Amino acid sequence: MSSNYKIIIPMAGWGSRMRPLTWSRPKPLLPLAGRTVLDYSLRQFDTLPGLEHAEYVFIISTNQGDLLQKYMQEMHPEKTVHFVVQQEMRGQAEALWQAREFLEGQVLIAFSDTLIETDLSFLPSEPLDAVAWVKPIDDPRRFGVIEVDDQETATRLIEKPTSLDNNMVVVGFYYFKEARLLLEAIVEQMKRGKSLRGEYFLIDAINIYIERGGRMRRELVSTWLDAGIPSAVLETNRYLLEKGLPGGDQAEQPAGVAILPPVYIAPGARVESSVIGPYVSIGKEASLKNVVISNSIIDARAVIENKVIEGSLIGCDVTLTGHFARVNLGDNTQVME
Repeated sequence: MSSNYKIIIPMAGWGSRMRPLTWSRPKPLLPLAGRTVLDYSLRQFDTLPGLEHAEYVFIISTNQGDLLQKYMQEMHPEKTVHFVVQQEMRGQAEALWQAREFLEGQVLIAFSDTLIETDLSFLPSEPLDAVAWVKPIDDPRRFGVIEVDDQETATRLIEKPTSLDNNMVVVGFYYFKEARLLLEAIVEQMKRGKSLRGEYFLIDAINIYIERGGRMRRELVSTWLDAGIPSAVLETNRYLLEKGLPGGDQAEQPAGVAILPPVYIAPGARVESSVIGPYVSIGKEASLKNVVISNSIIDARAVIENKVIEGSLIGCDVTLTGHFARVNLGDNTQVME
């Protein structure tokens, strides 16, 4: 078994819940607290022993490759990244099957629109075959949960449980000591036709993995963030700003501008006669004048004047002028009143 880890990040999909922002770029490259969703996804692995030798496998859609490859080359050139294209959206397990040439040895699987905070330093001494990260929530019925026996070993995973008795929700972050055994379970899942509406879910493959003797346990996390829908992106932005985790240097507070922290203003952004914050991220070369903005993300080169904005996502190269608004605007949009 290879001692090096493979980090598999399935991110294929059309980003329909984040439109119009995802018409022009993949969801992992959307702005978030001074970086991108992808940057924060990669941060999850900072505590992994031997991270410098890890290989990354991005499972992408047909429309995502060029932008993601360019971004990784520019921002993370030190990382070894493989790109696998999922031609059809046929579920999580099928996405992993498309990446089957990399499913060997130790792997971590993390879905790109969920972010957690965890310490991975225990993995070299992990006694079991697999680990699923979980978080207790009040109502688990929209998610999947993991059931365990008296020894805390998983007996099965349940998608969308009807009961509230088990609230340990799987968050979409997994470790497998030998990925080949997971791949064999996925192949068996496909032979059995274990799918729902044409999609092969990873939970069903893991249940076959457990059925075949794979020993899995759960690992508790206290922080589970979402970047899958606009309201969740804004909530995650608030959390990361409060934690002081914006990316890179920050511009100095402009004269004549009231800042209500926490706020991130990228170097090169121009802000005049405005009130910014709380919970605002402003991208590079954005230009804001006579605005009041709170709880929002403003991307690079946006031009906003004479506007009161709250709870909004503003894409790149947007021009927006007028009065109060709550908007989600994709790249290269103009709204003038």
